[in-house]
Amino acid sequence: MSVKIIIVRHVPEDREKAQALKPLLLEMRTLANAQPGYVSGETLVNYDDPSEYLVISTWQTLKDWNHWLKDERRRDVQAKVDALLGTETLYSVYYNG
Repeated sequence: MSVKIIIVRHVPEDREKAQALKPLLLEMRTLANAQPGYVSGETLVNYDDPSEYLVISTWQTLKDWNHWLKDERRRDVQAKVDALLGTETLYSVYYNG
């Protein structure tokens, strides 16, 4: 059963931080693309609150997602994202009901 991972990030209005975040998110997406079970991903910006980013990724199985979640390269990039934003990234896992 496929799963969708939802991540909400709040990016400070500090332009430097926002610019520094983009290559990290791109690196994360590039790494994810090479992972078994990765289907797709997109990053959306809230129209009414441009500091809010919503990331939706789709994985073939929860096992695939959990494998990626533990991947050392992902964890390294994620640590940089968290340090930049000053908060730990939280994930929510959904499936079609």
